[in-house]
Amino acid sequence: MSVRVRIAPSPTGNLHIGTARTAVFNWLFARHQGGKFILRIEDTDLERSQPEFTQNILDGLTWLGLTWDEGPFFQSDRMDLYAQNIQALLDKGLAYRAYDTPEELEAMREAQKARHEAPRYDNRHRNLTPEQQAAFEAEGRKAVIRFKIDDDREISWIDLVRGTVTWKGRDLGGDIVISRAADTHGIGQPLYNFVVVVDDIEMQISHVIRGEDHIGNTPKQILLYEALGATVPEFGHTPLILNQAGQKLSKRDGVTSISDFKQMGYTPEGITNYMTLLGWSPPEPMTEIFTLAEAAQQFGFDRVNKAGAKFDWDKLNWLNGQYLHSMPVEHITDTLIPYWRDANYPFDETRDRNWLEQIAALVAPSLSRLDEAVPMTRYLFMPLTFTEEAKAHLQQDGSATALKAILAATDPDTQLTEDAIQTVIKQVVKEQNLKKGLVMKSLRASLTGALQGPDLVQSWLLLNQKGMDRDRFEQAIAISAS
Repeated sequence: MSVRVRIAPSPTGNLHIGTARTAVFNWLFARHQGGKFILRIEDTDLERSQPEFTQNILDGLTWLGLTWDEGPFFQSDRMDLYAQNIQALLDKGLAYRAYDTPEELEAMREAQKARHEAPRYDNRHRNLTPEQQAAFEAEGRKAVIRFKIDDDREISWIDLVRGTVTWKGRDLGGDIVISRAADTHGIGQPLYNFVVVVDDIEMQISHVIRGEDHIGNTPKQILLYEALGATVPEFGHTPLILNQAGQKLSKRDGVTSISDFKQMGYTPEGITNYMTLLGWSPPEPMTEIFTLAEAAQQFGFDRVNKAGAKFDWDKLNWLNGQYLHSMPVEHITDTLIPYWRDANYPFDETRDRNWLEQIAALVAPSLSRLDEAVPMTRYLFMPLTFTEEAKAHLQQDGSATALKAILAATDPDTQLTEDAIQTVIKQVVKEQNLKKGLVMKSLRASLTGALQGPDLVQSWLLLNQKGMDRDRFEQAIAISAS
């Protein structure tokens, strides 16, 4: 059997990390099996679907490296196909028009609630006569189209993740609506459970891989596959991504869309690596750091967990940092430049290229996210601000003496080297009879405005290349005297 899987996001919001993780599992399975990965945009909800969300989905999948083999297909272009299949079910007597008003349905639910029964449709319009239908239509009632559910039917499938799953027809809530607001001759707006089945049949989907929150839809869809005379695909329901409280990750938890993760400075490699580990365990001797292609060679649902996967920011940051630390300096410089540009740091990409690469090499080993480079390197681009801690140190005895001696020992017309800096520090410590720790702290406070930060000698070299070091020493000496 040729493997054909699909990811089918709805363009009613940005690409969510849960949808993206489902896309990763589908992509890995397709690549492992030599099959096809198909992209379908489920945009039948015309009121909520927006083109900017569609673009966000396409951009997000592309950025993650989840290239699709077919599509994108849009459900809004396929309404005629849905109409044909709904009419086929009506013609077979497997579906019917129901004319219940919202008030009648609410009264039915309230009565069930009073009897302590689970809410369900009682199929009251399943066997209307033509005369009854005509009477309802004469009243101006709009019909929905319902698909008949056999309460005595047992529906089972062997889930790729969960093994045998069984539902009883009576637990599906009665005959289900597959299209709403249908007039006498039309089908109205077809609904999710129906259109996905029609699409999967027409696209010859062999495996439906999705989150466990869809398990309740699967028995209804199996019945629809059978009613339409199609082969039922295999199903795999993957664990949900949970927050630290063990609840499904949602917008209330803050950042959840792929575009947000990108903006925060995560790499596509780090995100896809982490998403793969959210529910899948790599086999030995495979490490936790791998590319999509490497994961595809090993991927299988026998190693997908049933339990929900808790989102761990520390683990994601660690993984992302591994990719940043191993990035060639030219690459990480290219990646950091947009962040520096968005922060309005002054530089010329061409003229300052070598200087920018030195900055990237300086901070890259400390990064877990790209956006961290902005505050970390501010002192190299912008006028200096001093922390209270730095000011307090500069006002200690000996700090001004050290800085004045450093100014006297360096030539403003000669570019410093690492060896020259080490020589100056030793000279000032010896000639001024100062502790090296005080000299080094005074240097850091005057050059960076803080008492912690990236390598001090490299920072001095970078500032010296731009002629910014001597002005900072003089500014620090003024603070010492205040």
